[in-house]
Amino acid sequence: MDAVPELTYDEQRADALVTVTGRSTTDASHDVPGAEVLIMDRSLSMNGGKLDEAKRAMCAAIDTLRDGTYLGIVAGNHKADVIFPADGGLARVDATAREDAKLRVIGQPAEGGTAMGQWLTCARELFASAAPGAVRHAVLYTDGKDEHETEGELAEILTSCVDRFVCDARGLGDDWHYAELLRITEALHGTAEAVLTITDLTEDFSRLMRQAQRILVPRVYLGLRLNHRFQLAFVRQTRPVEAELTVRPHGDEIHVPLGSWSPETRQYQVSLHFDPHTLTPDEKLRAARITLHAERPDGTRLPCSDAAAMVVRRLSTPGFGIPRSANLTRVENERELGMAMRACADAHLRGDLPRADDELRLATGLAEDLQDLPRLQLLRTVAATGPDGRLRVRRDVSRAQIQKIGVDSTKTAGPPVEAAERPVGNGPSQARVCPRCSTAAVSVAAKYCEECRYRFEESGANDGPVDAR
Repeated sequence: MDAVPELTYDEQRADALVTVTGRSTTDASHDVPGAEVLIMDRSLSMNGGKLDEAKRAMCAAIDTLRDGTYLGIVAGNHKADVIFPADGGLARVDATAREDAKLRVIGQPAEGGTAMGQWLTCARELFASAAPGAVRHAVLYTDGKDEHETEGELAEILTSCVDRFVCDARGLGDDWHYAELLRITEALHGTAEAVLTITDLTEDFSRLMRQAQRILVPRVYLGLRLNHRFQLAFVRQTRPVEAELTVRPHGDEIHVPLGSWSPETRQYQVSLHFDPHTLTPDEKLRAARITLHAERPDGTRLPCSDAAAMVVRRLSTPGFGIPRSANLTRVENERELGMAMRACADAHLRGDLPRADDELRLATGLAEDLQDLPRLQLLRTVAATGPDGRLRVRRDVSRAQIQKIGVDSTKTAGPPVEAAERPVGNGPSQARVCPRCSTAAVSVAAKYCEECRYRFEESGANDGPVDAR
């Protein structure tokens, strides 16, 4: 755990980075029962070759599933229907079940609109019949916007699905919206992708099924026991995908659902608020105890890691600045890059090309500074040199390519950052203050307010808000 052990005299926030690696010395995934729900978009806009390719991908996914996996298939438009098994619930996969499932997929016509919340509700109800301790994984694709339900209705449905199952989502073609997919996958601990070439969906779905069958632990939680002088500000996943996480009380602790766990490494940022006058200067204090918990088949949660202490010390000298750690500085800069990419995509989608060009230049500069090659290469695919010699968004770029800029904005490059030799950054006294919400930026170099996403102009003057979400 990389924490900030020393705090300035007037500091009101403490952060820690927690890195967690899931490993197995045996093929434990075969001992974890699996339940899979495949959600297919059969709205009218899928008519033609697009639906044929999607059906091919669904059938490939069914063939990839291991015998004994429990399977359900939902066909969705403005409503949701369970098309397999015929009597509802989930069916155990074998050769006969595979053929039946594929025939039902192939027979689906294209009709109606799009209501992804209804699809997710149907998946949640199917998963309710899964055995205790089962891995619950869903995957959906769509080529359209969530037009038959309000944002509030989708939000309510996502809240009801949190910690019930994991869901990956894919956008096909041009007419979907990346923010809706990110909203779903952030809440349900999945990944979102833009599928620019529809024939790529088959390999993508097969890969997702293989990954789901490598899951070691169905549900994992980050347990936080806070000192009474500290309040939790947020917990955020920072690698391999950025996501805001839900916080829930669990007895004397706070438990943060982390979803299912494969053999992989993830990183989280834990941020605490406090009144500096409640901390005795120069005294070391445990702000939080952090423990990882795994859910057992009977639903109980037991620690699966040693406890780590987040220890802080408030300095006694007013006005003495403490540089941010190199690790936290990089995480914050990576978040800035993601916000700039989303601001670029949003501006282009609403037709504001000058703003999209500005955000592209900002994002490209941040990606270069971070040496984030995947996101830098993606940004360059939509970039060109304008008549003034400056970088701008290509005027012939497709909507699908812009959607990919948005949907890939949350993907951070490489493994978690390691401890640096020396801290870098700027003391809190140098940071900007947001004119919209009065939140102090974490660094003088910050481009956006972390609280409300207000963009700070390079000159220091603000010409108006830009929503970078």
